[in-house]
Order: sequence, then C-alpha cells, then structure tokens
Amino acid sequence: MDLVLSEEQELLARTAREFVSGQSSLRRIRGLRDARDADGFSRELWGEMAALGWLGIVVPEEYGGVGLGYLDLMVVLEELGRGLMPEPVVSTVLLGAGAIMLGGSETQRREHLPAVAGGTRLLALAYEEARSRYRPTHVETRAEKTGSGWVLHGEKIQVLDGHVADWLIVSARIAGGVDDATGITLFLVRSDTPGVAIERQSRIDSRNAALVRLDDVRVGADALLGAAGEGGALLARVVDRATIGLSAEMLGSMVAAFMMTIEYLQTRVQFGVPIGSFQALKHRTAEMYVEIELARSAVMGAHRALDENRDDATIARFAGLAKARCSDTFTLVAKEAVQMHGGIGMTDEHDIGFFLKRARVAEITFGDAAYHRDRVARLDGY
Repeated sequence: MDLVLSEEQELLARTAREFVSGQSSLRRIRGLRDARDADGFSRELWGEMAALGWLGIVVPEEYGGVGLGYLDLMVVLEELGRGLMPEPVVSTVLLGAGAIMLGGSETQRREHLPAVAGGTRLLALAYEEARSRYRPTHVETRAEKTGSGWVLHGEKIQVLDGHVADWLIVSARIAGGVDDATGITLFLVRSDTPGVAIERQSRIDSRNAALVRLDDVRVGADALLGAAGEGGALLARVVDRATIGLSAEMLGSMVAAFMMTIEYLQTRVQFGVPIGSFQALKHRTAEMYVEIELARSAVMGAHRALDENRDDATIARFAGLAKARCSDTFTLVAKEAVQMHGGIGMTDEHDIGFFLKRARVAEITFGDAAYHRDRVARLDGY
C-alpha cells in the first residue's frame, strides 16, 4: 500500500492550509465559544468550502460532487483539524451524505447529495442512545408500520450538529431485541417534522451535539434509507467511514498542538537558554513526533483502503486501528503540550488548552481506544 500523497493531493493540502490559516484563527474559535453562537460555526465559511468543492470531494460527479477519493478528503480534513474548525463536515459529509451514498435510492441521492455538495443542506445521523456505549446496533427507538408509512418513537443522544440539521437520519428498530444486529432500519426525517424535538448541547470542546426526541413522528414509505430491517450493516459501514475521517481531523489537530509546543520550547527562555535545549524535553518531543508519524501511517492506510474498495471487515479493521492510534496519540500530545507550556498552558487565555479539550472529546467520539483495540482483536479472531 502506497502511503504517500500525489502532487495533486499535496497541492490540495497547501490550498486547504492557506484557507484555514487565512480564514479561521483560533481567535475565531474562541469567539464562537464565548458568544455562544447560535450555529456554532460560520455559514459563510461553509459556503466557501462548498465553492472550493470540499463538501463534494467523495460525492460522485453525477450527483453534483467532485468525484475524487477518500485520500483527497483526508488532506482537507487534516487541515481543518489543524485549525480546530467546527464546521459540520463530519456530521453532514461523512455521516449524512455517507449514509445516502451507501444506502440511498436514486431519488434520495439526487435530492440530497447535490444540496450537500453545494453547501445548502445540513444532515445529522441520529443513532446513539443512552445505553449504547459505542454500539450502533444497540437501538431501543421503535418504528411501527402504519398504513403506507411509519411512526417513530424514541430518543437519541450525542447527535453531532443536530441542532442545525435540515434532515436527520434516524436508526429505529422494527424487529428483534435492543442489541440485535438485524431488525434495524434507517429513516430520513425532516428536522421540522411534527413530533421531532431537538435540544442543543455543547461538548467540553465547544462543538455541538443534540438530544433528539421522537414522539409519534410520522413519515412516509419514501423515508426508508436502504432496505427495511437491514440498516444495521449499513449503519456500521457509515460509522466506520466517519471514524476514519475523524481520525484524519485528529491527526491535523495533534500536529498543530505539537508545532505550537515546539515554537514555545524554542522561544521560552529559562536559566539563560531556550527550554527546548533541555534533554528531558527533547526526549518527550521526540516521542511525540514518532507517535504522530505512526498515527499518520495508520490514518493514510485507512483512507487508502477506502479508495481501494476493500471489503467491510478490512475497512472496519483499518478504522479501528486508525482511531485507536489517534485517540492515544492525540491525548498524549495534548497533555504533553499543556505540561510543556507550564503555568500558562493551564489557563484559558492560552490557546493550547483548546487542543486538550478537543482531544478528550474526539477520543470518545465513535468509540475510544480501548473499544477499537477490542474490536480489532475480535476481527482478528482473538
């Protein structure tokens, strides 16, 4: 497997880096947090990202996208991670559009994918529940057949960017027990459908999530995403791809925290010399660098596997490997970065704290390191 970028991908990475550094400083992130912005992100920047083609990188050209590969998307996600940009790429592009590309009908694809690529539609995947603990197949929300449609009842938690979503993709059970892999169905539901109640929540990294309550929500037969009762396998494929994409974003964030720390070590003077000259700090930064490069290989390998159309089990294994590696490494780098900044690193006035908060939230999104190590072990037959 070739783990290097092409010239075109290197150019795309430079373009994305220039965009992020020029349009989105950490001061903007702080401002969005302190002002408790209603959206939690910039719709203007979202439109610019759409104009650059980033929202449709993996969307086929026939549906208004660019039709490139996941490795191309990776380089953009990494740069967005460098700037801790809160725009809803994971929720709308990876989860929402990903579900429609993998399981949607031709009509659903033509209705939603061009709007996503054009930046005019936001999607959210509502699949986590109070007792699911990273398991997408733990579904207590029920869907009952009625006439030509369905009625949904239940509650979803940690719905990424659910408060701004125009459409929700909801997992509901039509048969089986709460932990059965079969009997799950995905439904496309407009967020303003009667009976849908959305409560915004803010995570410790100031990113957005939501509680979604479904009380006698009625949808038509055309709301089904994929085949009835077979949504479990589709959901797993969607979440695996989103996990791989999130790992790319985490990679960019850990690199930014590392570079910020290196700059501080080179400029902070103690005992008449830069503290970066101290051997103990050299050893710690060397460890961080090695771990970051290992994480990069895992992330790039996972995106290559997607572009090579590997089977679902292989994709799941790559997703677990990348997420476990990035969860551990991002947490290590963020903790070390705060410590090496000393007392100023512990204050809210310094930006380095944003990376530690992001590391903690990203670590548990789509499953923490322990969950994914266990999953990879099971896939390998242990």
